[in-house]
Amino acid sequence: MQDFVAGFPIWVIAIDYILGMIMWTLVGRVAMNLFLPIDSKFAFMRLFVKFTDPILKVFRPVTPSFLVEPLVPLFVAWFFFMIRFYLMPWLLGYDVMGMLSFPLEGEISRALYQLFYNK
Repeated sequence: MQDFVAGFPIWVIAIDYILGMIMWTLVGRVAMNLFLPIDSKFAFMRLFVKFTDPILKVFRPVTPSFLVEPLVPLFVAWFFFMIRFYLMPWLLGYDVMGMLSFPLEGEISRALYQLFYNK
């Protein structure tokens, strides 16, 4: 993480973490919806719905009407992916961030590597 923080301002990393958490929460909602209905009493499903419904309402005007309702969160997650991968580097003046385009996922993968492979 030290190398990454040295290359980018902390506010860039914070914005990416927030956008990444929103994106993965939307993907999680789609995955949970494969097994549970939206109005399920299961606590995790209620949390996914509670946190993602406001985001889905914001994106409702750009969501195609032909899209099947359970896939709408995945469509919105795609917007967050595009923002993180293309818009943020462009706005920040970077030509290509490469593997550093997703610091949230990089940190998670590094932690998993240290947990399982660092003996």
